[in-house]
Amino acid sequence: MGKKTIKFDARFPSVEDLRKRARRRIPKFAFEYLDGGCNEDVNLYKNTSELREVELLPYYLNQHTSSDMRTQLFGHTYDAPFGIAPVGLQGLMWPNAPEILAKAAFEHNIPFVLSTVTTSSIERIAEITEGKAWFQLYHPTEDKLRDDIIKRAEVAECPVLVILCDVPTFGFRPRDIRNGLAMPPKMSLRNMLQILGKPQWALKTLAQGQPNFETLKPYMAKNLDLKQLGKFMDETFSGRLNEEKIAPIRDMWKGKLVLKGVANEADAEKAIRLGLDGLIVSNHGGRQLDAGESTIKPLTRIAEAYGDQITVMMDSGIRSGPDMARSLASGAQFTFLGRAFMYGVAALGTRGGDHTISLLKAQLQQVLEQICCEKIKDLPDHLVS
Repeated sequence: MGKKTIKFDARFPSVEDLRKRARRRIPKFAFEYLDGGCNEDVNLYKNTSELREVELLPYYLNQHTSSDMRTQLFGHTYDAPFGIAPVGLQGLMWPNAPEILAKAAFEHNIPFVLSTVTTSSIERIAEITEGKAWFQLYHPTEDKLRDDIIKRAEVAECPVLVILCDVPTFGFRPRDIRNGLAMPPKMSLRNMLQILGKPQWALKTLAQGQPNFETLKPYMAKNLDLKQLGKFMDETFSGRLNEEKIAPIRDMWKGKLVLKGVANEADAEKAIRLGLDGLIVSNHGGRQLDAGESTIKPLTRIAEAYGDQITVMMDSGIRSGPDMARSLASGAQFTFLGRAFMYGVAALGTRGGDHTISLLKAQLQQVLEQICCEKIKDLPDHLVS
């Protein structure tokens, strides 16, 4: 695709504006599933607050002509140094959300990462993106299922396979437990009343059909009730990764292989030893370990120690163009955002993906121009140490 003009809806000039509108437009249980962290939300807030302690240095008297956001990653030149992170159950937040976001990502020439447990299939997203979407594998308990899903991603021409290491257990999320969205899930009278209070969401969901784990449909019995679905998920997937589980995936997958959820130098070293192409420093958006570090802290250490040996990327806590610039200046070579894009789609429906990407591009471009930084790779030169 050609370079897309940066234009966004001026009524919503920040991700926080989108978040507020999303909250008004979707049922409370869906919003809280998207918005919340785990336990007391300590790490959820630390992710952004500690990232925003990073400061950038402007060089106003430098000779400066223009700033270019284009970034090369795994042999492809993207129009911006950010992509759409994998998010589970996207269709719960807004009908058809993964397809809306995949289309917008393709048109803007940024990566979209499809989750195993979201509501569109590998094949459908590959069709929308002409084989340019990445796929994130939630590790199955059985090798046969693992191999079949990976083969489907290969046939769909996904250029990058992302394997997830930071969900060895389900996060303890009080909101989801109260709302019946834990495993096994259940739908309560309170949830039904919340749906009735959001008629636009309800009608669009009715028209689209109940959200399902579309990639997993071939492996599921038909017409599972919620309790049976919970049992299926619990029996079929194990999020716990180790070197013995990663090695055969590396042997099987001929494209680029990325480990997501890295939070310390020891795991980064293992990823390099196993021959992975990249890693995403992440704490799952603060949804798994409330007592852990915010993402920017291990990112800085890992990038400094291993940035010349493996592609180091980051997600979790990034909510704006300045946040992306802070992450990139701290050593990330690329960034991903999850909630920001889901707020956009929940707020603006089919326009949400295009709006959010355009908004973030405009914000990042302003930062680059302001500090007189010509290329993304030069951002570390502007870090206040």
